Amino acid sequence: MRPQGEAKDDPAALVRRHPPRWEFDLFGRRIFLSEARQNPAIRFFIAYVEDHERRAPALVPRIFYKDISLVWRVASHMIAQDDEFWIGKGDVETIERGGYEWQESLEHTTDLPFELQHALEICNRATPKVREDEAVLWDVLRNAPMGRVQPYADFVRPRARDRHLAPRGGRPIARFTRPGDPSSLRFVKGFAPDFSAVLSETASRSVTYGGDLRRTRFASENRRIQYLFFEGPEHVWLAPPQTLRTETSSYGVRTASVNAPDDIFLPGFEYHYVDETSGELISQIPSGFAGAQSEHDDGRACAKPWLDALPVVQAYRRRLR
Repeated sequence: MRPQGEAKDDPAALVRRHPPRWEFDLFGRRIFLSEARQNPAIRFFIAYVEDHERRAPALVPRIFYKDISLVWRVASHMIAQDDEFWIGKGDVETIERGGYEWQESLEHTTDLPFELQHALEICNRATPKVREDEAVLWDVLRNAPMGRVQPYADFVRPRARDRHLAPRGGRPIARFTRPGDPSSLRFVKGFAPDFSAVLSETASRSVTYGGDLRRTRFASENRRIQYLFFEGPEHVWLAPPQTLRTETSSYGVRTASVNAPDDIFLPGFEYHYVDETSGELISQIPSGFAGAQSEHDDGRACAKPWLDALPVVQAYRRRLR
C-alpha cells in the first residue's frame, strides 16, 4: 500500500478506517472500493488502485468523486492551504491571455472510464448511510503548494508515454466554425457519434436535474472513440468523449485523450455567478446563453439554451422521436 498523503506513515490504519467493499477488474487493473463518503462539497469513494508502474505489486489509494456534470472523476492532488481548498483536475495546458501565460486544467483527463461510471453509481446507491469524512482527503491526496495547478509526475508520465495513441495525433476531432455560435459545431469525418451504435444504456435519478436520468453510450462513426449522453426531464448534455483503447494509469483513468472544444460538453448546469468581492461575472457558459440559476446551487445557471442549439444534441433528440 503506497498512500501519497498523510496516511503514508500508517497505511494499515487507512484501510482499517475505510475497508474495501467492492472489487473491480478494469482492463486488467484491479480496483478495490470503499463505501461512499461525503464532505461539504463532494460525494466520493476511497479507491485502492493497482499500480503496474512499480517493480513490486502495489495499491495506491485514490479519491473517486462525483462532479456536478454527474461524471465520476479521480482527484489528481489538492491544494489545502489557509482558506484555499481546491481539488486537482488533472493535466494542464499553457495558454496566453492578455500578454501572460496561464495554466488551465484539462478536466476531462480526470474522467474515469465510461465503462466504470454506472458501476460507481450502483455502489453509491448501495451505501446504506453515507458517512461524512473530510480528513481522509488529507490522508490520500498530495497537498500541493499554493498555485500548483499541474499534477505530479505519476499522473503526467503515463499520459506522455501514450501521447501517440491519441486520436488524430492529438488534433481536435471537432470545432466551431463561428466563435460563440453553437449551431456552427462541425465534427471531423468519422468522429461524430453514431446513434445506431449503442454500447450501453443505464438509468438513475438526480435531484439536481429533476428526476429520472438516462445515460447512453455510443461509438463514433469510425469506432475510434465513444460518447456518453445524459438525458434528464429537461436537459440533454454529453461528457467529453473517450477513446475505446484500454490503457490506464494508477489513477484509473485512460492515458490517451480525445481533443475537442470544451463548449461542446457543458453540463446541464454550469458555473455562472457574480463574484461578491469584485462584482465580476464568473461564467463558463458562453455569453448570452445562460438560463435561470439552479435551485440547488446558486453558483450555477442552466446551460440548456446553449446545449439545445448544438447540432449533436438536436440529433440525439431526433433519435428519441
